[in-house]
Amino acid sequence: MSADKTQPEKLSVDAFLASIEPDQKRDEARQLDALFRKVTGFEPVMWGASMVGYGRYHYRYESGREGDFFATGFSPRKAQFSVYILPGYSDFGTILDRLGKHSKGKACLNVKRLSDIDMDVLGELIAAGLKDLDTRWKVHPA
Repeated sequence: MSADKTQPEKLSVDAFLASIEPDQKRDEARQLDALFRKVTGFEPVMWGASMVGYGRYHYRYESGREGDFFATGFSPRKAQFSVYILPGYSDFGTILDRLGKHSKGKACLNVKRLSDIDMDVLGELIAAGLKDLDTRWKVHPA
């Protein structure tokens, strides 16, 4: 069984956030970091070179595949922020309806600017995602 490509790294989250360009994206990334810290109570860890993760869980699928991954987090991509609520967004339609302008993938929510969304609703979504994940696989501090 192959290991997951994305692994925790011994990189500084603060240095990573400080390196984000332009200034507005850097400021918004710091706002996201503050929100994730507040909602989760977890210290962030870099996963790969560009994902900031909060908490960790161990998964084991019926196929036998297993591994560890961050419980929630974000990545400041060039065109937008990717927000990760794991294992996905299937049960959060009522929260997403109140969030604001976004698009979504299987386990990632995409937001161009934080001014497009309600940050309190995002906090609610992060908390709901952690609670849901913890019913499937136990969430731990990283």
